[in-house]
Amino acid sequence: MGDVLSQNEIDNLLAALSSGELDASNIKDAGERAVKNYDFNRPSKFSKEHLRTLEIIFEHYARLLSTSLPAYLRKNVQVEVVNAEATIYQEFTNSLTNPVLLGIVDFSPLTGNIIIEMAEKLGYTIVDRMLGGVGTPLEKPREFSEIELSIIERIYIICINLLVEPWANVSPLEPRLQRIETNSQFAQIISPSEMSAIVTMNMRIGNVEGMINVCMPYDVLEPVIDKLNTKYWYSTIKGVDTSTNRELIEVAIAKARIPIKAELGRSTISVKDFVNIQKGDIIKLNTKINDELGVFVGNLKKFYAFPGTSSDSYAVKISQVITEEE
Repeated sequence: MGDVLSQNEIDNLLAALSSGELDASNIKDAGERAVKNYDFNRPSKFSKEHLRTLEIIFEHYARLLSTSLPAYLRKNVQVEVVNAEATIYQEFTNSLTNPVLLGIVDFSPLTGNIIIEMAEKLGYTIVDRMLGGVGTPLEKPREFSEIELSIIERIYIICINLLVEPWANVSPLEPRLQRIETNSQFAQIISPSEMSAIVTMNMRIGNVEGMINVCMPYDVLEPVIDKLNTKYWYSTIKGVDTSTNRELIEVAIAKARIPIKAELGRSTISVKDFVNIQKGDIIKLNTKINDELGVFVGNLKKFYAFPGTSSDSYAVKISQVITEEE
C-alpha cells in the first residue's frame, strides 16, 4: 500500500498547489502505460523462447544429418542452423522460386503437415552423387525428372526419419513423407495468413552449399507449444537414464569382431625373385627362432608373443603388453 497517500500528505499537496509552489502540469499520471501496437496480420504466436527451443531441437537434427548423410552420398556433409523466425505462410511461399523442392511431411501424431524446402542445387548435387558423379550441380536450373525425384525422395525419407530423435523430449513423432512438390503453388497446406515458424539450416555437400528451410505452422505445434521452452527441454534431458544405454553400448562393443595377426618376420626380395618363386624355396626373415613376435590388433602393435601350438592349431603365447607410452 505504499502508493496510497496519508491525510497529511494530501493536505500538503493541496497547499503546495494553492500557493503555486507545485505546477499541476508537471504531475504525470503514474497509471499511464505505453501502448504497444498489435499487428493483426502478423499475430505474435511464437515467443523468443519458442524459437530458441526450436533452434536447439534443430541443432541436434543438424548433427544427425551431418553424421548420417555421408554414408549415402559418399561425400562430406556439414549442416548448421542459421536462425529461427516467425512469419506468415504467405511470406514463406513468396520467397520460393521455381523449380523448388518441397517435401510435404505428415507430422503425426500432431495434426497437420510441415514443409521441408531444399535448395534446387542441393537436389541436383544429391542426384549426381547417387548416380556416381562428383556432385556438381547444374549451371542452368531445370525441372526435375521423375527418376531424379525418385532418387531425391530416398534422401528425403532418410532426413525425415532423423526427426524422431531430436523431437523425442517434446513429443513422440512418426513423421511420413506424403509427396514432393516442385511448384510452390501446389503446396498450400494452410491459410496464407497463418503464422509459421521457419527454421533455416545451411547444408554443405562437398563444395556445394544450399539452404534447407523447415516450415512449421502454428496449428501443428499448438498442442505442444507449452513444451517448447528451454526450462522444460533441459529438465527432460537431465531426467533421462543413461545407464541402460551405456550397458547396451558395452555389450555391443564386447561382441565386436576385430582382426588380430602375429607377424613372424619381414623380408625384402626383388620382383624377379617374387615372380619366379617356387614350392620349396626359402625366404629369409629378419627374425630369429627365439625372438618375440609382434601381435597386431587391427593396424596397431599391442602385444609381444612367442610362437607355438595349441592342440592341432598354431598359436602364440603373450609375453608382454605394449602400453601407449611405449
